[in-house]
Amino acid sequence: MNGMPLDLSIPSQLSFALLPDLILMGGAMLLLVWAAWRPESIRHQRSVGVASIVLLLITAAAIGWFMWRGVTAQAGPIAVDRFRWIADLVMIVGTIGTIMLSMDYNERELMMAPEAHVLILLATSGMMLLAGARDLMVVFLGIETMSVAVYVLAGMNRRSPRAAEGALKYFLLGAFSTAFLLYGMALIYGGTGATDIGLIGDRILQYGLNASPLLLIGIALMLVGFGFKVAAAPFHMWAPDVYDGAPTPITAYMAASVKAAAFTAFLRVWYEAFSPVFGHWHNSFWWLAALTMVVGNLIALRQRNIKRMLAYSSIAHAGYLLVALTTNTPAGAQAFLFYVFIYTIATFGAFGVVVALGEPGERSLAIDDYAGLWTVRPWMSVAMAIFMLALLGFPVFGGAGFFAKWYIIKAAMQAPSPQTKLAVVLVLTSVVSAGYYLYVVMVMFMRPRAATATTSPRAGGLTRFVVAAAAILLIGIGLFPEQFVRATRGSEPVTVYRAGIPGSEGSPPGSAVPLPPSARR
Repeated sequence: MNGMPLDLSIPSQLSFALLPDLILMGGAMLLLVWAAWRPESIRHQRSVGVASIVLLLITAAAIGWFMWRGVTAQAGPIAVDRFRWIADLVMIVGTIGTIMLSMDYNERELMMAPEAHVLILLATSGMMLLAGARDLMVVFLGIETMSVAVYVLAGMNRRSPRAAEGALKYFLLGAFSTAFLLYGMALIYGGTGATDIGLIGDRILQYGLNASPLLLIGIALMLVGFGFKVAAAPFHMWAPDVYDGAPTPITAYMAASVKAAAFTAFLRVWYEAFSPVFGHWHNSFWWLAALTMVVGNLIALRQRNIKRMLAYSSIAHAGYLLVALTTNTPAGAQAFLFYVFIYTIATFGAFGVVVALGEPGERSLAIDDYAGLWTVRPWMSVAMAIFMLALLGFPVFGGAGFFAKWYIIKAAMQAPSPQTKLAVVLVLTSVVSAGYYLYVVMVMFMRPRAATATTSPRAGGLTRFVVAAAAILLIGIGLFPEQFVRATRGSEPVTVYRAGIPGSEGSPPGSAVPLPPSARR
């Protein structure tokens, strides 16, 4: 299908480029009125949940139409490219999973407020804005739209002191990280005179700003701000308590979709705006990725609470995603999209099992409570084993999880400045992660069921659907990974540099700004 170019300087075409976002935002506003119109009840919250899923499917159909018609735009505050559309679809998949799990979970926990589903939609609209942001002001708007809704969702269970504590920590540290982001953006604007991320890259080259202290300090502050948002070490301290205290479906949402959205904006800003100063920020990314992988995996080894273990696991996965960003190549962007998709599926599957096996009041969250689960819930045990092996990156039985890590390692090794040592750290920390992923599998299949252990009631139909669909997708994609990887080709953010540097127009595909020899690792 021939492309449909848009001129985003025309307001009507800019609005058209935002159509999927406007559909979701407008529908969420209507659902908010409907949610508040009737008294709270289990039936009403499920009705709003079903309507929310329908709205998300309509939004996904609109995104599919844009992809099919090849709608593009070369410049403007909003990106119109394949990278944005695929990232949007991954976030919508995660949002649908969240709402499905929430409908059953909220009924069990007697959380009858239907507005929770609307808040999830509003957070997702902020994520979609982040995925398409090509201006620092739009990045900030997307982060705030997403974050404010997620702050409330984290403390949605008003009867839980842990939820209140986690939500307060998330709000305070979220505001703190936003201050870093905003101050960094201000310094970058002061150094380049632009907030458009493509124009920032052009001006760095045009005016020789590679060593501008104002620009480099701004980049450093933005790196700290994004480090908080994606829970990269050492900016991860908020994540375990927030993930542990939040309702389990919201924990899955924060660990997968919220992280994916922040990473999407992270990658686009650094690839499009800061590629000309790649040599300056590469070392910081290298150490941030390595430290995040090591810290996340080592602390996860000590966890015996399933939610806290998965929380630290998500920190480790943030490190793996940082490896893709460190390559600064189209192959890294494509590996990033594939990894985010597989990680989202595996994470929602794992948390779906936690919801299915949970009891009112968030009891039975100790990993040892899963002892002998194979004897009473064989299919749920098999599904959980698949999710653990997928997150580990185990071949065959872990499905597509192995290929997700393989493509990141491949992108790191084939970069113009090969990231060999970082790839070795990724492999070694993945081996360390076997200590806690395989521990869950061992407990379920190799330990006897305690005589005093209770079996939770049969999970709701939607929860069982999420678990089954995630397991089938992981195994299915693992059998035919190339077909899915092919869909991400040509989906890297658009670069707009004109100075003939590698990675600009006229340079070989997959190239990037090389590192000086002293900085190569």
